[in-house]
Amino acid sequence: MKTVVAAITFILISLFSFVQAQQPQYEFRGVWIATVDNIDWPHKGQFNVDSQKADFIRQLDLHVRNGMNAVVVQVRPATDAFYPSPFEPWSQWLTGKQGRPPVPFYDPLQFMIEESHKRGLEFHAWLNPYRANYSIGKSSIAENHITRLHPEWFLNYGGTTYFDPGNKEGQQWVLNVIRDIVTRYDVDAIHMDDYFYPYRIKGREFPDATSYAKDPRGMDKEDWRRSNVDTIIYQLSSVVKEVKPWVKFGISPFGVWRNQDKDSMGSPTKAGVTNYDDLYADILLWLENGWIDYVAPQLYWERGHKVVAFETLIEWWSKHTYGRHMYIGQGIYRSLETSPTSRAWRNPEELPNQIKLLRTYPTIQGSVYFSSTTFDSNPNGWVDSLRNNYYRAPALIPPMEWLPPNPHKANAALPIVSFLPPSSSQTLMDVRKRQ
Repeated sequence: MKTVVAAITFILISLFSFVQAQQPQYEFRGVWIATVDNIDWPHKGQFNVDSQKADFIRQLDLHVRNGMNAVVVQVRPATDAFYPSPFEPWSQWLTGKQGRPPVPFYDPLQFMIEESHKRGLEFHAWLNPYRANYSIGKSSIAENHITRLHPEWFLNYGGTTYFDPGNKEGQQWVLNVIRDIVTRYDVDAIHMDDYFYPYRIKGREFPDATSYAKDPRGMDKEDWRRSNVDTIIYQLSSVVKEVKPWVKFGISPFGVWRNQDKDSMGSPTKAGVTNYDDLYADILLWLENGWIDYVAPQLYWERGHKVVAFETLIEWWSKHTYGRHMYIGQGIYRSLETSPTSRAWRNPEELPNQIKLLRTYPTIQGSVYFSSTTFDSNPNGWVDSLRNNYYRAPALIPPMEWLPPNPHKANAALPIVSFLPPSSSQTLMDVRKRQ
C-alpha cells in the first residue's frame, strides 16, 4: 500500500513540476475593467447595489478561474469618482447621475479592493488624468464638478472637455486626487492609460495657444507640451512614493513610442499616431528616470500587421524597459469586431501565439487584457486555452526589487486552481513565504 501511495505522490509531484516547468513562476496576468460608458462594469442601467456587487464578484471569479492575478479597475474615468471623494462627484456610470451617491450607500472602491484581495488579485486603481467631460452636452455634470467651479482650467476638443495640461492649478488638483486615493485606500498600484494630450483630430489644433503664450518657458510648443506631461508624471510619482513607497505607479501608453523615420531610437513601424509626436508622452524618459514602475504598451495589433506588427513592437519594447517591468497590453476585444481589419483576431491561434512569443523575452513580465467582459463569450475558445494550458498553473506577481514591501499586510495568497493536488498547494505556499 505504501508503495502505491508513494507512486501516486511521485506522479502528482511530477505532473505539477512539469506544469510549472512549462509556465513562468512569476508572471503578471492582469485584466482591465473599464467603467467609462459602462464598458465592463457596472452594466448600463445597473444601479441596484446588490446587482453591482454580484456582477463585480462574478467577473473576479471568472478571472481567477482563468489564471489571472491582477485587475486594473477604472475608478476615475472623467474627473468623477467610484468612491466617496472630497474632491470629485460620484460617477454617472455608477448611479445614473453625476453626484448621486449609491443607495443604499456603499464605497465601491473599498468593496472592489477587498473582494480582489480576498482572491489573491492585485488591485490597480486606473485613473484618467486629463479627461473631464466625456461627451459635451450629453454627459451628466454635477453642479460641484470642477469644470463648473474652475472653467478656466479646461479646454474643449472634439466634443470632450480636458484639463489644460499647461495649467498648474489643474495639475495640482489631479495631484490632490491621487494623494487622497493612495492615502485612504489599500491599492497596489496607481495606473494611467494612453489619454494624455488627446488624439489629434484632422484639421483641428488643440486649443492651448493662450496657455502656451502665457508661459512658453523658452520652448517650442511641441517640447512645451511634452514638458507639461513630464511634469505631472514626475509629480504623481513623487506623491505616490511619498505617501506609500510600496505602491506601484504604472502607465499603459499607446503601442508606438515613435517611428524610426522620425527618430533612430524609434520602432521600424509606420504608425499614424505616436506617443511622442502626437500624445506628447515621452514614455522612455519616464522609464529611464525611474518615474514609473511599469509600462503596459497597448499592442492591440496582430502578428504580421503591415504597419504595426505585434512581433515588431514587442521586440522593440523588450529592448526599452530600462530595468522597469514591461507588461504587454493585448486587445482580445478585437475578436468581437466584425470589420475586415479584425479578421486576424478571429484566428484561434492569434492569442496563444502572442503569449508564447512574449514569454521568450526575459525583459517582459506578463500581460494585461482589454477588457474584462470580453472573456464572458469565451472568444475563439481562449478562456479554455488559458485555463487548460497557458495559465493552468498559477503565477506569482513579479517582485519589484526597487520598492519596499507593504508593511501592513502579508503577501496575498494566490488562488489555487482546482486541478492542483494538495501537495502542490503546500509547494505554492512555500514559494509565497520565500517571496
